[in-house]
Amino acid sequence: MSHFRKLQLTYFISKISHTCLKPSQSPRFHSAKSAPQSALKNCDFKFPSKVRKEAQVALLEYLHSTRSLQFLDADNMCKNSPFFLNDILSKVLQKKKIDTAASDVKKSISRYLRYHPINEFEPFFESTGLKPFEYLHLLPRNMMFINDDTVLMENYHTLCNYGVPRNKMGKIFKDAPQVFRYESGVLVSKFQSYEELGVASSTLVKVISLSPRILVGDVDLYLVKVLEKLNRLVGEEKGSTWIEEQLLDESSCNFGVMHELLCLLEKVYSDKKLLGEMIGQHPFVCFEDSGVWALSLIVFLVKLGLSLDQIAIIFVKFPQIGVLMFLSNLRKCFTFLSDIDMHAAEIGNIFQSHSLLMGSFTIKKSSSLLSSLNVGKKRVCKLVQDNPEGMQNWAVGRKIQPYPEDKEMRALKTEFLKTKFLLSLGYEENSEGIKQAFKLFRGKGDELQERYDFIVNAGLDAKDVHEMIKASPQILNQTTDMINTKIEYLVNEGYPISSLVDFPSFLSYTLCRVKLRLSMYNWLRDHRVVHPRLALSTIVACSEELFLRLYVNRHPSGLQVWQDLKSEIYPENNNMI
Repeated sequence: MSHFRKLQLTYFISKISHTCLKPSQSPRFHSAKSAPQSALKNCDFKFPSKVRKEAQVALLEYLHSTRSLQFLDADNMCKNSPFFLNDILSKVLQKKKIDTAASDVKKSISRYLRYHPINEFEPFFESTGLKPFEYLHLLPRNMMFINDDTVLMENYHTLCNYGVPRNKMGKIFKDAPQVFRYESGVLVSKFQSYEELGVASSTLVKVISLSPRILVGDVDLYLVKVLEKLNRLVGEEKGSTWIEEQLLDESSCNFGVMHELLCLLEKVYSDKKLLGEMIGQHPFVCFEDSGVWALSLIVFLVKLGLSLDQIAIIFVKFPQIGVLMFLSNLRKCFTFLSDIDMHAAEIGNIFQSHSLLMGSFTIKKSSSLLSSLNVGKKRVCKLVQDNPEGMQNWAVGRKIQPYPEDKEMRALKTEFLKTKFLLSLGYEENSEGIKQAFKLFRGKGDELQERYDFIVNAGLDAKDVHEMIKASPQILNQTTDMINTKIEYLVNEGYPISSLVDFPSFLSYTLCRVKLRLSMYNWLRDHRVVHPRLALSTIVACSEELFLRLYVNRHPSGLQVWQDLKSEIYPENNNMI
């Protein structure tokens, strides 16, 4: 049965992808975009309320008494046409002061209307909810008086008598203007057709106000089917009142899309009672933009590998944030996981187990988050894999604390910097030479680089330092302070720093050994028992036994001087070399 439901779901998704969700065929789900401010008349409604009320009374008397409009029509036109009224007041009172005009404004407006007949279509269209820039193209060229257009007014009154609010008819003029050109009796027959199919008159009035195109052409069977399904799922006891409450004034309804969604949800939920409870608790799933975002959400989740049961649970536990916001959050999480180079299979696993969580919050952008956490992409991947729930701590608006480096990450960083340094010295990557160098060099990559730079800055050529390090890698296993002390001692003893190029191992010997050997050599040289220009390597590198036999023992007092120097340089251990 589960496999059969999966096949049915695949069929519906394929159908939806080729019909409902095509951008070029997307239904209208939002009201018309607002026009630029420049498109509106320069109307700031600056006149006091008392002045405006007096003007409304004058206009009402003119339309009802002089022009013989029905009182309700005239009253609606006076009270719901602020742009038109403001225009009249500006013309009449432009040369008068507002505070002195309030008392005789009604008289002034009446006098003006007596000699300046108005285009009644302007306040009429505005009273239906249209702005001036929206009804300009609707103004007839050969008529000024609204009662002259008998067909328009007959259909207008038919809608009013049925219960459609006058100030909601502007949407009909925008979306289905042909409704007002119907012959006598056509509208009434359309109302009767829907009622005979079970649509309550109050529900039909609400739907007409939102989607007037149901009055164009044949009966919209999708509307009838949607209402039948909803009544069956949520229970007849709620009746049409519940459905009317879900129809938002600012939205249009595409009942074809909503019907597709309900059919798809019936494939997702094998238990119709559970589906009814879900819709009753979360009606926005069906009614938010006619369900188009819920359709997109289902397609998105199926592509990520979620099962029907998992999708059903998500809708039952849906957060009260709206489907569009939930879907947007999911997509941002998907983008984030892709940005940190997580494998597709792992992304699917996380979504299959934590979609409800990830749709409930808005995650920060990957660039901002990586900077705040102060870690790399691999570390973030591991954090998400180990604890997906922790992602909610990275939501927009939350303060992010940098993560401390763990031992593994520090080791990886150290290895990377060390490899980078060795490659700069000319070692080949993954060669035996670099593997041996790894064992010889002690310290972090940045420390090795710092010691190398210090030796170069001491006055040696970078190429010479390269060769020195290759010959004696251990010279970089010391701190810069120790290297500096040995170089200073060497120079103070009269040796040029360039002597380190021929004998780089000098920096590897202890300072005590160097001091003892050079001090003894200087004494022997002063007593002319050794060659005055012995190489630095000859003095320092040979063993103590050989140094004593070849040089110290040449002078009768040499051994005694050696012991005295050793006691002075090695005060704690005379046996140290």
